[in-house]
Amino acid sequence: MASEDKNPLARKLSKVLDTRLDSNKDMLDALKTLSGFFTKNTLKNRRSLRSDVEKRSLAIGENFASCFAEVKKELDGLKEDVEAMNECCALMTSRLKAAKDHTVDLLGQTTKLQAQSHELEMQAEVVEAFRKRFQLRAEEIAALRESHVGNLHKDFFSSLNRVKQIHTDCRVLLRSDQQRAGLEIMESMALYQEAAYETLYRWTQHTCHSLTSDSPDVVPALRHSMKAFKERQVLLKCSLDELATARRTAVVRMFIDALTRGGPMGTPRPIELHSHDPIRYIGDMLGWVHQAIASERELLQSILSHEQVDELPVKSALCHITEGVCQPLKVRVEQVIVSEQGAATLYKLANLLHFYWNMIRNMLGDENASLLVTIDELRQVGIKLFFNSLSCYAATLLDMVEVPPADLSPSSSVVNALSILKEIFQSHDASVVPMDKKKENFTRIVSSVIDPLIQACIMAASGLSAADMAVYIINCIYEMQNTLALYEFTDNRLEMLSAQCEAHLETLVHEQASYVLSKSGLGFPHMIIQEKKHSEQPLSKVEGMNGELLRGAMVKFDSFLSVPDSLMLPQCRQLLSTRLCDTAYRQAMEMVCGAYKGVFDAVHNPNNLYNDPSWVVSRTPEQVTALLL
Repeated sequence: MASEDKNPLARKLSKVLDTRLDSNKDMLDALKTLSGFFTKNTLKNRRSLRSDVEKRSLAIGENFASCFAEVKKELDGLKEDVEAMNECCALMTSRLKAAKDHTVDLLGQTTKLQAQSHELEMQAEVVEAFRKRFQLRAEEIAALRESHVGNLHKDFFSSLNRVKQIHTDCRVLLRSDQQRAGLEIMESMALYQEAAYETLYRWTQHTCHSLTSDSPDVVPALRHSMKAFKERQVLLKCSLDELATARRTAVVRMFIDALTRGGPMGTPRPIELHSHDPIRYIGDMLGWVHQAIASERELLQSILSHEQVDELPVKSALCHITEGVCQPLKVRVEQVIVSEQGAATLYKLANLLHFYWNMIRNMLGDENASLLVTIDELRQVGIKLFFNSLSCYAATLLDMVEVPPADLSPSSSVVNALSILKEIFQSHDASVVPMDKKKENFTRIVSSVIDPLIQACIMAASGLSAADMAVYIINCIYEMQNTLALYEFTDNRLEMLSAQCEAHLETLVHEQASYVLSKSGLGFPHMIIQEKKHSEQPLSKVEGMNGELLRGAMVKFDSFLSVPDSLMLPQCRQLLSTRLCDTAYRQAMEMVCGAYKGVFDAVHNPNNLYNDPSWVVSRTPEQVTALLL
């Protein structure tokens, strides 16, 4: 081992053998390079390897030196250029410094002028904005000046609105330090505005004056003019007055045409063709007037904005438009009312007038309008004549009393009066009169007809017997009750009629009871008992009241008990009400039963000295009551 360590070759070999070529990158690169030119492993090549490597290194160095010489040459040229540029920049810097020293004043003046130029531009913009806001353009001034009565410029209203806007905007100037400018501009705009309003007012007057056709065409400019006059109420009112005057003339003409000529081509037919029918005639006239008001209201709505339609000037215009038809309407309605019309027709006409008065009042909104006053006056005339007619009819009933029929049913005058009353009530129910007023009218109408009718019935029945008179009056009252029971506000009158009916029914009951007592044999004993009620003389000792005679009367009464209906009065069968007939007969039988009980008690009274009371009066009062009731 010691000898190996000392042998250099051995150490070298050992070192070579221990070397790991795969991890030595430099060795690998050297070998790879060596493989490029050491292709054959010969003795010659191994011996010349060192010289070859050195030659190769020398060749590479020479090649590098040659290439670097070219780079150096380029760098030298670049250095010369940079030095030339440096000299040029230094020259330019010196020249700029010299120029700057000479132009310092000029730059300051230029900056000052630029600032002034900017300030002037700002002022120009402000002036232009001021001019646009507070001055009219040439075309706007031309639109205001070129407008005249015959025609308005198409830009007239926009120019007028522009004038108003400028006039309003001047208030901003008055609150600033530009008060003088604001006042001058306001004054000039006021002149423009007044001239424009004068032109517009003349044009509006001319246009409104021409709206006299049946269906006028409203130009949009008229709507704009009325809207512009909203700030000038005087001009608006004058324009509406002119419009109302024109439309009043047109409405009167159309009303006369509708009365006499009818519609286009005769359709609809003239209203006066129906003058023979009062209800239709007056209804058609009022209906036409109502439709005309609606049309005129729509015309005003088309001219004015919606919120203006309910204002006072517009209401006044609508009332003025309708004022023209008052006289022709009043003349014709009065002719119909004052003619010989029946009470029912007059009342229907009065209700018809009140119905249209309510409808027209809702449209005009002013109860003091001439048309409403006229219609109300006509209604009051109709009501007055209606009650006068009722009074005349009542006087006729009392003056010409009709003899009651043989069957004691209501006479034709009663039937006619109730028929008229029904017709009046039907019209009354359909009326639009307030409830308290309706009740007052109803009560007055009933009193005007029923009271004299009852009096006429009493006068007509005064020549009859008590039973006939009672039945006739009960039948008449029964018909009156049937008529009044169908309507409201009649409770008090029905109570009064019921009381009168009961009074006459009581008379009939007494007549029926007296007839049964007289025919059944119970009348004489009952009369004697009533007369001797407080006498101390025994009843059996009174003439005609001994046991034999009283027994015969009771036998006759027993025969009546077998057929009670045989003694019913013929008048009871003539009652129209079966209920009243049954009531009268039942109450009469109750009186008969009471009379029989009085006889029974008197006969069975020991003080009256009857020997065999059960033989004289064999039936008890309870038995008689069971048979009769």
